[in-house]
Amino acid sequence: MTLGNLFWLFVAGFATWYWWRSKAIKDYVLQAARDYCKTMDVMLLDDAVYLRGLWFKRDERGSLRVWRRFMFDFTSTGEERYEGRIIMLGPRIIHSELEPHRFG
Repeated sequence: MTLGNLFWLFVAGFATWYWWRSKAIKDYVLQAARDYCKTMDVMLLDDAVYLRGLWFKRDERGSLRVWRRFMFDFTSTGEERYEGRIIMLGPRIIHSELEPHRFG
């Protein structure tokens, strides 16, 4: 096995691991969005969350973590569509919010 083959094997392994880990995080955030919408008495639309930001930031202890912003759509009346946001820092959700909306 050559060094080039080892490199491509590593790249393929890393890509597989990254895809698997990203899917697990997205599933976690989707469940959090469902729970948050239920708590706020609104309905999650499309049963989906979308990654809209990825960065590196420090947590309260000064450790460098991955910061992610996920967006999702919801409705309160069944007629209008609004956006919600979930912010993660590392493995934890640090903020959830809904756009101003009408009450149904």
